[in-house]
Formats: sequence, structure tokens, C-alpha cells
Amino acid sequence: MTARIANATKPSPEVMTGVQHLYKALYAGGVPAETLELIHLRVSQINGCSACVDAGVKSAMKAGASTERLLAVSAWYENSLFTDAERAALALAEAATRLSDRPGSVTDEIWAAAAQHYDERQLSALVLIIAITNFFNRINSTLKVPAGTTWE
Repeated sequence: MTARIANATKPSPEVMTGVQHLYKALYAGGVPAETLELIHLRVSQINGCSACVDAGVKSAMKAGASTERLLAVSAWYENSLFTDAERAALALAEAATRLSDRPGSVTDEIWAAAAQHYDERQLSALVLIIAITNFFNRINSTLKVPAGTTWE
């Protein structure tokens, strides 16, 4: 696959600064890095963004995720490899990503389950990683950014 825009992975310095600030904020939110990376991976799988799935696997491995967990993340709800906190975060990620599937997809029950494991600062970080991932999935998919390509 060839990207539709020649410089799709070379955003302006202003854009990169903004992205770096967002990532700094979400990683300061107190959620384990591995959980954040698993969320990034799962959201990217749902959206079919090959560039983000590729990057997500690599980032999750760097954060400590095992190959077994990476292979199972698409069926996290049926797998004992994930903690209750991770399951709640992944449920929130799926619901917030699939907004068009049904009105009110992020139900009070999904939010309450996440809130049992994460405080407000952490919940904010979870919502931010979900939003950022959906943002990049849409950019990369629209521009046909190939897997293995990274922003510079």
C-alpha cells in the first residue's frame, strides 16, 4: 500500500508538539503503560488501522505485554490473561470506539465498572488514549499509511 500523501508521516513541528503534549498528559495519568498500549491495540484492531495495529503491537511489547496477551487481546472478554481492571478499560475502549453501533454505547454500567478500578485522573487518561487512537486510526486509514510506517 502506498500513502495517499507523500508526507503523511512527516507532520509539521507544531502538530508534533501538540501530539507530544497529549501523550505526555495521558502517560502521566497513572494508568499502567501496558494497559494503555493494549487499549491502543484493541481500538486499532476494531478500526482496521494496519499502521496503528503494527505500532500498537510493538509499543505493547515494549511496555511488557507478552505475545500470548497480544494474540488474545481481540477476545479479551473470554480470556483469564487480563485483569478485571484491564477488562473494564477494554470494555470502555470498545464502547467509546463503537459509538455508531448504538446510541449511548458507553453505558453507565461500563463507566461504573471502569470507575471501580480507576480514579478520575486515570479515567481521563483512558478516555484520552481511546480518543487519540481513534484520531490516528482515522488519519492513517484515510491516507492509507502503510504498516511499519512511523511519524517522524
